[in-house]
Amino acid sequence: MRLLSYVQAIREAHAQLLQSDPRVFLIGQGLWSPWYAGASLQDIDKEFGRYRVIDSPVSENATTGAAIGAALAGMRPIVFHPRMDFMLLAVDPIVNQAANWSYLFAGQVNVPVVIRSVINRGGEQGAQHSQALQAIFMHVPGLKVVMPSTPYDAKGLLVAAINDGNPVMYIDDRWLYDDLGEVPEEIYSVPIGKAVVRREGTEVTIVATSYIAAQSVRAVEILAEQGIDAELIDLRSIKPWDCELVCSSVRKTGRVVIVDAAWGCCGVAAEVAATIAGQSLFFLKAPIVRVTLPDVPAPMSASLEKIYYLNVDDVVIAVEKLLSAKEQRRNDGSQSSVCRSNNTLSKAKTRD
Repeated sequence: MRLLSYVQAIREAHAQLLQSDPRVFLIGQGLWSPWYAGASLQDIDKEFGRYRVIDSPVSENATTGAAIGAALAGMRPIVFHPRMDFMLLAVDPIVNQAANWSYLFAGQVNVPVVIRSVINRGGEQGAQHSQALQAIFMHVPGLKVVMPSTPYDAKGLLVAAINDGNPVMYIDDRWLYDDLGEVPEEIYSVPIGKAVVRREGTEVTIVATSYIAAQSVRAVEILAEQGIDAELIDLRSIKPWDCELVCSSVRKTGRVVIVDAAWGCCGVAAEVAATIAGQSLFFLKAPIVRVTLPDVPAPMSASLEKIYYLNVDDVVIAVEKLLSAKEQRRNDGSQSSVCRSNNTLSKAKTRD
């Protein structure tokens, strides 16, 4: 084991996959540019040649379609989208083609393509460059969607995605790129669809995704210092997601806070909350709480960004409000602030 950054772990996974499997190739925008892919693909083209690392024109639809065609022909492509926002131009080949071909041909063909998309928020980039759109693709049968939050998972889930044999969307977040963690030198995989308990607890379950899952590790430490015993589950995969582990935890704690750094309406947090309500309703001691972004486009102003995006404090405050509502009901039987906020806390609401 060595310490690698999140972005170094992604780079190492790409290199080991290219080295170990001649069917693997990369295609996408900016693969030869450190500005687009950052250190995640640094000098990959020099190491493996530009016939296997193809810097494509600015045509998300055509590039993704070409990768899907190559997958149907037996290759194992990774198509790179440096911004998730612009990947929307490739929704047709992703949703209409990649997700459906195996079903349409009764399982006689598969589409082993990895669609890597990057959430690139903050830095006053504005509404068209900062969107976390994972819930759109979570909705589609035939697609798998993973969102690693640690360097270990960043490498292992990319390896798992390329070996899966189905279309897998691999979503990484630039806000995680500098995070450090232990990563084995050898090639390994992390199972798709399996969440992980980052911290065990008994009073409340926190379910989180991607960069806010990494932030939540610090949040549970702060809560522990206050005497609050929170259990933290990092989903890692959102399609399929580990309903069994999450619901088992909620049955134990009786309370749940679901944190996803995207919009709340019809989002990942909404799906997890609905499933918990259907399977663990009678075990709940308090309303389900969702912590998500405000239901407005991302602002460009740096001062507004500080209010808009989620951080450690938002997770801590949501748990504190949930547990304080328990004490309030015990004392006077009044309705909690969690209920009055329609069980969904945004950054703005948690600052009340």
